[in-house]
Amino acid sequence: MKYYLIAGEASGDLHGSNLMKELANADPDSYFQYFGGDLMQAVGGKLVKHYREMAFMGFLDVLLNIKTIRRNMQFCKKDLFEFQPDVLILIDYPGFNLRIAEFAKQNNIKVYYYISPKLWAWKAFRVKKVKAFVDEMFTIFPFETDFYKKYGFKVNYVGNPLLDSIYEHNKAAVSKAVFIEKNNLDKRPVVALLSGSRIKEIKRILPVMVKAAKGLPDFQFVIAGVKNIDKTVYQKIVGDINISIVFDQTYDLLSYTFAALVASGTATLETALFNVPQAVLYKTEGGWLMDLLMRNLVLKSGWVSLPNIILGKSALRELIQKKMTLKKVKNELIKLLFDSDYRDEMINNYTRLKALMGEPGCSNRAAGKMVDLLTLNSKL
Repeated sequence: MKYYLIAGEASGDLHGSNLMKELANADPDSYFQYFGGDLMQAVGGKLVKHYREMAFMGFLDVLLNIKTIRRNMQFCKKDLFEFQPDVLILIDYPGFNLRIAEFAKQNNIKVYYYISPKLWAWKAFRVKKVKAFVDEMFTIFPFETDFYKKYGFKVNYVGNPLLDSIYEHNKAAVSKAVFIEKNNLDKRPVVALLSGSRIKEIKRILPVMVKAAKGLPDFQFVIAGVKNIDKTVYQKIVGDINISIVFDQTYDLLSYTFAALVASGTATLETALFNVPQAVLYKTEGGWLMDLLMRNLVLKSGWVSLPNIILGKSALRELIQKKMTLKKVKNELIKLLFDSDYRDEMINNYTRLKALMGEPGCSNRAAGKMVDLLTLNSKL
């Protein structure tokens, strides 16, 4: 069968690549065409657009790049129509993907959505679009089943793909000694700085992280760099402060990290699954006005970090928008490093989080279900 996938960011590329591997196992005649990245390209098929060309975030960034976004949209529609896949598989990235879903539905192309948009956190009104344009939804959080049930939409819960990624990493993980030697680190406890995967969020968040690291000589601070960001971006922010940068080794870094400061996003859940005590930081453009809008009109759950949302409680400290001050970040970092009771409580919450998340095998379950549904549909 012919599969067309759309992943618009790094995490989508990761999960898309794992799904493609399992689809290929379940369907020997599979062929892939996709918007994605290097990981998906390594699996096979045809990469028609790299997610680097689609990495726009925040209202202002989107507004400034609206022409590029429209061109990407038109290109995608044309390519999708010409390819005529057996199914379009959308991976998160709702602003773009829901529009493509509508186009696909209008042109009698079956639509599967893998990794639901976070409508439960904000923009719940989009559920109507999901119901109208998506044939099958494959969810990765247990509470999403109840969320969609309220709107009369039955979904397929398949577990979380991060569990697969971490499981595969742990099978071939390097030792701490190898990691330290490879990256010219020393034996002091590591504090990881995960500032995001987009250049604009890095420039907003990393400077505060770097300043908070000052005056703590008993720890070594290490930035989790991403390869699509030039090293000079990080170096300019770090300046002459003694902070290391490692690229594309986030899981190895988290394996040997004592504590972390983490930009809100998937990385907060990854950090929790590695049992690393953390604080969550985030700031976008808009200042106090954006803070007001987020707290009162946008966010529905009361939290922004995935661990807190899944647990339904404030297990992690969230320093968002106007709360992301140097003083507050520094104070939280001190607690993470020196308050053993605080650290233990957070790690205990992680144990409950893992129980709620379930077992690895998400990509395999999702691919198997997709192929079964497509095979059944072809026989009708």
